[in-house]
Parts: sequence; C-alpha cells; structure tokens
Amino acid sequence: MEIQEALGADIIMAFDECTTWGTSYRDSERAMNRTLRWLDRCYKAHNVQTQALFPIVQGNFYKDLRIESVKRTLPYIKYGVGIGGLSVGEPKPLMYELLETTKDLLPKDVPHYLMGVGSPDCLLESIMRGVDMCDCVLPTRIARNGTAFTSTGKVVIRNAEYKEDFSPLDSECDCYCCRNFTRAYLRHLVNTNEILGGRLLSLHNIHYLTHLMEQAKDAIRNDRYLDFKREYLAKIGEPSYELGVHYDGEILGDERNNKKK
Repeated sequence: MEIQEALGADIIMAFDECTTWGTSYRDSERAMNRTLRWLDRCYKAHNVQTQALFPIVQGNFYKDLRIESVKRTLPYIKYGVGIGGLSVGEPKPLMYELLETTKDLLPKDVPHYLMGVGSPDCLLESIMRGVDMCDCVLPTRIARNGTAFTSTGKVVIRNAEYKEDFSPLDSECDCYCCRNFTRAYLRHLVNTNEILGGRLLSLHNIHYLTHLMEQAKDAIRNDRYLDFKREYLAKIGEPSYELGVHYDGEILGDERNNKKK
C-alpha cells in the first residue's frame, strides 16, 4: 500500500492471490481466504483518500467460491471492484459463465474492472456481462511479435504473404500507422527486428481497441449493443456467445490436484 501511494496512482488495488486454471478447489479456497485477509489489511493501511482503492474478487472457477468472495468483499467496495482470476488459460465460455454468475451480486453504482482481458472478442463479451473497465498487456505484447488487430481479424504481419502488399495495415483505421505505412514496410521492420515495427503496431493496436470501445459505447447509447457485438464478431471470424452461456467441460485439475494433496 505504501508503494502504491508513493506512486500516486488514481486507482490502486488491494493485494490478492490469483490462482491459475486447473487449481484444486481446496487451494482455490485457501487463496480466496488469503485475498480477503489481505483486503482487510490493505484497507486499514490505506491513508491517501484521493486514491481509489479497489478490492479484487477471486475464487478461481468455482461458482460457490466466486459468490462467497463477492459477498465478503461487498463491505470494502467504495470506488469500484476488480474481478480477478479470469483469462488465465480457461475456455472462454467458462469465463463468460463466471462473469454472469456474479454480475447481479456486484453493486451497480461503481465500475466493474475485469483484470487482464484485452482481446476484442473478450472485451465485447465482457461488456455485455456488466464489465466497465479492462486492462491487458496483450495489444502491445502481440504487436512486438508482429501481430495486429484489424477490422477483418488478426494479421500476422511477418508472414510472407505481405511481402509485396502495399495496402494499409487496416483500410478502416485512421491511426498514424495505417495512414502512413504499408503492410510490406511493416513486415520489413518486424522481420529485421527494427524496433519501429513494434512501436507502430503497438500504436495501431491501442488505437484500434480505443476506437472499438467508442463504437461499443455508441451502440449502447443507441440500444443496439447486441446487434453490434454479433456483427463485429462475425466480421472478424469469432463466435458470439449469448447471455446464459454454459460451459459443459470439467474444471481441469480439480480431482487430480485434490488427490495429490
């Protein structure tokens, strides 16, 4: 807490333990309880009232733990709440199902912050499930490796098919990268390990997601968000999941890890 206060961030987070996909029920419960103990200590140590302290909901992929975590976290929710422990390798339908499980239990008058989510499809599906804020390293990490989000899906610019492609990275994007550089030149930069390539693709990906969120807000204002989501995901070749999605698979590692313990 002292470090976060010294940094001067507007939003700071309580300390939590994030368990991975496949963690046993018993270990997930232990981590949830540890997170709740840390939450109480963080709030008692929080002294800078101009900083918004968000608690974080945990519970891995067990509905009863998620619900318990939310209920025990409610007294600490003042400025907003973080939803942690998702997007850690699990199937996407399971993440969406868990978001729906706790959506109506969280207060409606503060932001719901889904931590570690940054792909276009997950952003739009999460918004439909009550999420207001997201953050992720994904847009810049994949950019450094030569991958860009575009209006027709992901483009891996280092591929040979773009060697003599002198069109913009995304013809529907007005960012600096798309207005000034061709796919062929971007491929050259990435394949020669020129740092400018990663920078340009990072600028594009961030601009792309920012613009996508503006489109999502407009769709919400015009009461056509569901249609917008369906149309966009079809355009980039991703499935669209409706509310009430149910994951039929097993929670990987549950029985295995419990037997080992």
